[in-house]
Amino acid sequence: MLVALSCYQQPQGLPAKTTCGSPHLFPVGVGGKYGYIDRTGKLVIDPQFDGAWPFSEGLASVRVGDDLDGKWGYIDSTGKLVIGPQFERPCPFFEGLAAVRAERDTDGHWGYIDGTGQFVIKPQFDSVMPFANNLAAVKTGGPNSGWGFIDKSGRVIVSPQFDRPSHFSEGLAAVKTGGTNGRWGYIDTAGRFVINPYFDDASSFSEGLAAVRVGNAKDGKYGYIDKTGRYVINPQFDDAYEFAEGLAPARVGDFLTGKWGYIDTTGAFVIDPQFDFACGFAEGLGPVRVGDFQSGKQGFIDRTGKFTINPRYKFTLGFSGGLAMVEEGEDEWGYIDTTGKFVWSPSK
Repeated sequence: MLVALSCYQQPQGLPAKTTCGSPHLFPVGVGGKYGYIDRTGKLVIDPQFDGAWPFSEGLASVRVGDDLDGKWGYIDSTGKLVIGPQFERPCPFFEGLAAVRAERDTDGHWGYIDGTGQFVIKPQFDSVMPFANNLAAVKTGGPNSGWGFIDKSGRVIVSPQFDRPSHFSEGLAAVKTGGTNGRWGYIDTAGRFVINPYFDDASSFSEGLAAVRVGNAKDGKYGYIDKTGRYVINPQFDDAYEFAEGLAPARVGDFLTGKWGYIDTTGAFVIDPQFDFACGFAEGLGPVRVGDFQSGKQGFIDRTGKFTINPRYKFTLGFSGGLAMVEEGEDEWGYIDTTGKFVWSPSK
């Protein structure tokens, strides 16, 4: 199920998914088959599929057959196959289109389908990203070729030229040029640099700000810029992520011993650095880890920094639709609600 989270090949994370009015449904495994529960933990789509991914824009990808020979299609919220199993690798829908690869062999190319399963952009790309702001980053010509951007008709809007891109967010996309030692800047939807390549790392814009780093990964510092490229928060953090719900995770100190807290849009810590890892807030709660990666435990805090769900999980994902996926033991996944109560436990 976690494969869906890394389906698209992009460095800056997926744009926000929506269900377009469909009820929130969550994939679960029962006896080697996958079905879907609602937010109360009730099975609403019986376990019948050999693989299942989360819903996005009212459709979810499911596999029929084993991992080697099975094919993926898409179901609606009733469990009906609306796009028959035919793809070797599928991705979630964004802005009405989903990237899919039909062939398993190494020469298989990616294209984009609509909600009926018809190719609106024929398979021709080696790597793809999701649509955002009506554009998607794509790459052809092998590992040494550049990334460009296409529109929903498949027309090239920004010619292939970038070493690494992000998806568009708030009208801008972070792109890297200059090879291994290149720099990041930001382009608009016409491909023009509106913030010149100056940064050694850069995130997508969120809530009007983007985290950027000047200097190498060991000694550089992160700050936040606005859409003119002006620093709103001066570089001072050893690591930092995007803003969500008015707060952003930021680290003070090195990778092994540093601590994470949360800053507001002035750059002030409103939750002091005290966690060994932290992710962005979602639905009022922030996932944090206490302890090292191997033996530490994760839980959820509120906006005051208080644990509302104590750290007891090996791994967590953020809340969406009122539930969060958590791992208690090795590959023992379940769902909890915002009180920490299991609505679907790993033992089921």
